[in-house]
Amino acid sequence: MVVGSASFAATGGKTSVPYGWMDFCGRRPEECKVPSLPAKSLKLTRETWNELDRINRQVNGFIVPEGNLEHWGTRLDHWDYPVDGKGDCKIYALFKRKLLLDAGFPRQALLMTIVHDLNGEGHTILTVKTDRGEFVLDNLADVVRPWDATGYYFVKRQSQQNPNIWLSINLRGNAAVAAEKHRQLTN
Repeated sequence: MVVGSASFAATGGKTSVPYGWMDFCGRRPEECKVPSLPAKSLKLTRETWNELDRINRQVNGFIVPEGNLEHWGTRLDHWDYPVDGKGDCKIYALFKRKLLLDAGFPRQALLMTIVHDLNGEGHTILTVKTDRGEFVLDNLADVVRPWDATGYYFVKRQSQQNPNIWLSINLRGNAAVAAEKHRQLTN
């Protein structure tokens, strides 16, 4: 497998913390009561790339997709690990983050991220900040992709220093910009 390269997304200022993250922290405080650390990016090597790819595919194949209402009996955003092998995008992203942390990847490089998908719906992915750009692990794609090749509108993500601080992004991936221009030209 070829090691990828990508650009870097520019973050803005502090923004609201997703309800689901706060709820997750309330139920699993050991995951969130962590010290602030200096920003750090993952050194992207063939080995680390292969591990990102393996974890992304493994989790995508393991979890059975199921929405909050069907799964948890609530419309509220529920973030957790796949305790019963089911879940939605947040469960996929959290589990990928956990497995990568367990494998020794730096916490500061594994950032829960909120986007609007290609249908304009809210979606959660894991962004991995590397020395060669930012990549996305997504339950909607088995391949690890550059953030700006997703077509998603990026809303916010965790701070590299502190996972309990969230930063605005407000950027659209290049594919979405191209698709919108194409749509405008053909209508």
